[in-house]
Amino acid sequence: MDAFFASVEVRRHPELAGTPVIVGGAGNRGVVTSASYEARAYGVRSAMPTARALRLCPGATVLPGDLALYTEVSRGVLALFRTITPLVEPLSLDEAFLDVSGAGRRLGDPVAIGERIRAQVLDEQGITCSVGVAGTKFVAKLASTRAKPDGLLVVRPAEVMEFLHPLPVGALWGVGAKTEEVLVRLGLRTVGDLAHVPARTLQRALGTAAGAHLHELAWGRDPRRVVPDEPDRSTGAEETFGTDVDDPQVLRRELLHLAERTAGRLRSTGSLARTVSIKVRFADFTTITRSRTLEVPSDVGQELYGTARALFDALGLDRARIRLLGVRAEGLVDAAGTPRQLELGAREHGRRDAELAADRAARRFGAGAVRPATLLGRRQVPGGATGGATGGATGGATGGGARGAPGPRGDRGADPAGTPPGHR
Repeated sequence: MDAFFASVEVRRHPELAGTPVIVGGAGNRGVVTSASYEARAYGVRSAMPTARALRLCPGATVLPGDLALYTEVSRGVLALFRTITPLVEPLSLDEAFLDVSGAGRRLGDPVAIGERIRAQVLDEQGITCSVGVAGTKFVAKLASTRAKPDGLLVVRPAEVMEFLHPLPVGALWGVGAKTEEVLVRLGLRTVGDLAHVPARTLQRALGTAAGAHLHELAWGRDPRRVVPDEPDRSTGAEETFGTDVDDPQVLRRELLHLAERTAGRLRSTGSLARTVSIKVRFADFTTITRSRTLEVPSDVGQELYGTARALFDALGLDRARIRLLGVRAEGLVDAAGTPRQLELGAREHGRRDAELAADRAARRFGAGAVRPATLLGRRQVPGGATGGATGGATGGATGGGARGAPGPRGDRGADPAGTPPGHR
């Protein structure tokens, strides 16, 4: 998708069409998560501090974002893709690979299919997407990026070298800032420069695996197939505070809030977490993570919170100034296929039932309509929050790349933070 979050917001607020729109956190520590192309014309980019973005583009409208809405739109787009081919591999909320090699007889060549998808996404979802068409996932993704916004680019087999070799080495998958520095120091500025260096030389400079991988990509060789519907491996939420926080009670309350959000995402996708992890970033930007595997996979906020709080308390922090706090659920399994542990003497309706009832209330009355009593006095923390699912990816793509197409339990007792059981 093109500037996905921003495009969905413009769809919801049509009066903003044609104006610079930024989705992200407000305040001094807010970060841009998406920007419309009108804002990008001023130099605004994702991951940029919102304050800097507003200095570049003072007239931009900043919106806080709505992950539930973006997820809903993403599901609609993926459902559309699956009417084209069952071989759809999501890369993220706004990217996917499609293998359309088996759809030609029914729908025409990959170019016709790409145009069909672009038209249907616009008609059904009211947003635009860009499509890259190529014989490999790597080239298809690059092509879709070059086609933005709202375009289609075909790279035929005979055109791969002509397309690839003028690109900067940073365009290759696996080349981050540090690797790019090493390559530039070696005089390798373009993919073509790298392609003509012997693989052994690259392996000596970058390591055996990385050198071989980049040499193959530089010649357009990418054997990976589209893997449909690889399940999410983790999901979570994190909060960057407007000012550094050293109050343990505030931090524990924030852990509860993040655990509740994470559990809600698990339940919305029918997943259970085997492992809970926390992330703590200090005022000096030092970041640590800790994790613990649960005895029984869970999607209950109080159970995630109990583990997250135990991990946090075990750090033994003495009023350390904390900039960011995060909770993540990992090792996800399908809830429907996982037997639940029965507890002798447990109530017929436990904590999970209460949280499911809260989910229903939130869908009807809005997020936060029902919440733990401990969070009733919680103020919105400036700076925005980030979090979401991460999982499998690759293949033909909408807004991503394309292989011949486009790409987008039981009652747990009292709340450790002080909330009596059942009170929300």
